Amino acid sequence: MTKMRDLLKPEFIHFDLQATTKNAAIRELTNAFVTKGVVKNDSVYLAAVMKREEESTTGIGFGVAIPHGKSAAVTKPALGFGRSQIGIEYDSMDNKPVHLIFLIAVPETSNDEHLRILSQLSRKLMHEDVRQKLMTVTTVEEIYQMFE
Repeated sequence: MTKMRDLLKPEFIHFDLQATTKNAAIRELTNAFVTKGVVKNDSVYLAAVMKREEESTTGIGFGVAIPHGKSAAVTKPALGFGRSQIGIEYDSMDNKPVHLIFLIAVPETSNDEHLRILSQLSRKLMHEDVRQKLMTVTTVEEIYQMFE
């Protein structure tokens, strides 16, 4: 199974998202994927993520969202993390703002890689102590330790 640290590179971690909207937050996290060559075409990848959002929100509640996109624009699986202290209106299942966003990018050809990543994340994020700690961590290493 793919380790979180293989997917969640330090460059993909944003402890202080500047975005104040769902779309802006997803774009902010996507920019790091583009810079590192994980996403070749941001508009194609973003279209895949937004299409998934239209099917149903990825704001799963408890201040967490896990948007994801499977696209030919993605060169290899990656995971981005963004934190917003003020919260982002996200149309979440519980109608509460989102503070923690994990953005998943997988190539079109990946079978169910995004489902494995989603499952791994969801298992951790269902625990309130994990969510609370993610709101206060300040180093990449602390995040890696949480997902070991």
